[in-house]
Amino acid sequence: MRFTQDLGSSHGWRLWRGVLDDGREVFAKSGPASEVFASEAAGLRWLGAAIAVPEVVEEGSDRLVLSWVRQEPPAAASAERFGRALAGLHRAGAPGFGAPWPGFIAELPMDNTPAADWPSFYATRRVLPFLRTAGLPSSDVALVERAVGRFPEVAGPAEPPARIHGDLWSGNVLWSGGSGVLIDPAAHGGHRESDLAMLELFGLPYLDRVLGAYREEWAPAEGWRERVPLHQLHPLLVHVVLFGGGYRDSLMSAVRRVLAI
Repeated sequence: MRFTQDLGSSHGWRLWRGVLDDGREVFAKSGPASEVFASEAAGLRWLGAAIAVPEVVEEGSDRLVLSWVRQEPPAAASAERFGRALAGLHRAGAPGFGAPWPGFIAELPMDNTPAADWPSFYATRRVLPFLRTAGLPSSDVALVERAVGRFPEVAGPAEPPARIHGDLWSGNVLWSGGSGVLIDPAAHGGHRESDLAMLELFGLPYLDRVLGAYREEWAPAEGWRERVPLHQLHPLLVHVVLFGGGYRDSLMSAVRRVLAI
């Protein structure tokens, strides 16, 4: 493989554009992150059985090589196709809440050990571990813990595990081939509303078209809009851990909305 363009760095890894000996263009991450790369590769292969993702070309101890995604401007029709594809991904399901590979979001480890139900998985595998490392004041911690205690009653109707991306913010959706292509997953068996809430957290072009097409394929349970802040607690806590207190206000706003459900 020959590197053709240095794309900078992200979370301590170098990013490259390259060309294989057979002429195929690829994207590569390099750095000492074997567990992270193995987790990402496993997630891409699993998601790729149900939705468009880059092909895993090479997975090693110091780099991950993926097929290059040729991007195009987002469009309403592409958003609608992506909404239908996302519903199909979620319908593909999972054996349980969790995954058989170690979890990561960016460089942060996540426990993917299966749990019996989604509220307990979300509390013990996603929210509470990051709460312990977020450096929040004790009063904030107490409010988050109160919200966690309400998870079983505010989570909505029980659903079977969905096959979810797990970190579905707009930067992890590349527009290509007339739809969305998913990258950088934190894939696991989870609640499908988590992916929908993550799309809303930082916005997505034509999000209304995505959600409209999704609802036509597989409408979320009644009240899902009110549960958006519940599903945003985890990504907001991750942002507090990664980037500091600038996300504290958004987190605590979501916490208060969960307490008010």
